[in-house]
Amino acid sequence: MNAIFTSHWVARLIALTLALSGAAAGHASVVIGTTRIIYPQRDKEVTVRLESKNQAPVLVQVWLDSGDEHSTPDRATVPFIATPPIFRMDPGKQQVVRLAYTGDTLPTEQESLFWLNLLEVPAHSQEANQLQLAFRSRIKLFFRPSNLPSGVDAAPGKLQWRRESTAQGQVLEVYNPTPYYVTFEQVELLESRQRHPRKAASSGAGNMVAPGDRTRFELPSLKTPPGSAATVEFQTLDDYGVRNTHSARVST
Repeated sequence: MNAIFTSHWVARLIALTLALSGAAAGHASVVIGTTRIIYPQRDKEVTVRLESKNQAPVLVQVWLDSGDEHSTPDRATVPFIATPPIFRMDPGKQQVVRLAYTGDTLPTEQESLFWLNLLEVPAHSQEANQLQLAFRSRIKLFFRPSNLPSGVDAAPGKLQWRRESTAQGQVLEVYNPTPYYVTFEQVELLESRQRHPRKAASSGAGNMVAPGDRTRFELPSLKTPPGSAATVEFQTLDDYGVRNTHSARVST
């Protein structure tokens, strides 16, 4: 298709594809140049670089939501504007998307979490009646107010861990007293030279602990309460997506 795409026509096409496909996760070929976005409150905008690894043109729609994995651009209400919201990407090309904070009121004493969505749809079919698939990617955007106490790199060391027995088995509970979100890559309880990894999270939200909140991790391989010398070893992701390993005592 060599005709110029109008914004209205493209929006209708992508919205229809999104509704029909359910935007199931797949092998998206438009690569986002980061694993997370940090938006400092003092910045007028932040940029996200995209690169197409596709062999054919695709249409791309970008929007943000506040945590609904089933969000669509017409239903998502967030204090950010993505520019451009809809565009075409040819094979091997790059595109910069600008995200601007509209200034609507957000908490000033802690971070706020949003999600950037990227939906890619084939621009045209190579064969008649060929099935077209839409692929959707989501990454976190952390809005970081100015003048938060301490520093984000110190947050993992301030987490408080405790072990608890429940009807479902042994769990680790982590409390986050800091104003920052902490994202986990790996969590294991160590006791008597045995490692007991946490049960895999069913969603991205299950890999985090929010400011002032608690998160529980199930420990399927731990059948009895551990001793008082138990520790937790965990990996967190920093602002650049780099893994950092920490350890802490576990209380009961």
